[in-house]
Amino acid sequence: MTNMSIQKIEELAKRRGKAFRVLIVDDEPRIRDIFKEFCELTDSVEVDTAENGRDAVAKIKGGAKYDLVTMDLIMPEMAGVEAVTRIKEVEPHLPVIVITGNATDRLVQEAGVQGASSLMYKPVMLENFLDELMITFEKSI
Repeated sequence: MTNMSIQKIEELAKRRGKAFRVLIVDDEPRIRDIFKEFCELTDSVEVDTAENGRDAVAKIKGGAKYDLVTMDLIMPEMAGVEAVTRIKEVEPHLPVIVITGNATDRLVQEAGVQGASSLMYKPVMLENFLDELMITFEKSI
C-alpha cells in the first residue's frame, strides 16, 4: 500500500500543478526527522518543521502556507491543543492531524473539538502515515 499511497500523492500533486506543503510539529527532533523522511519519499511533498506549537502558530500567522499540519499534543512552550485552536483561527480550513504518544482521552477529545481532522497514535507506521496524507490531500483537491 505504501507505493500506492506515494503514487496517489504524486498524481494529486501533478493534477494541482505543485507539491503539497506539510508542517510537522513535534518537540522531539527524532520524531520530526522520521516524519520528514516519510514525507520526502516523494518529491510531491515539501516539508517544514516546528519544535512546538508556538513556533507553528508563528509560521502560519507570518504567512507561511501549508496544505497539512501534523501536531504533537504534549509539548513545551505551547501544547498542541492550544496550537490547533490558534491555527484554526488563522486558517480555519487547514487540515491538522494530531499525532500523540501519551495523551489522555480528555486531551485527545479536546483536540478533536478544536478542529483536528484526524488522530494517530505513536508509534506511527510509514504505511499508515502515508495513507493519512493521501486521504487528506485527496480531500483538498
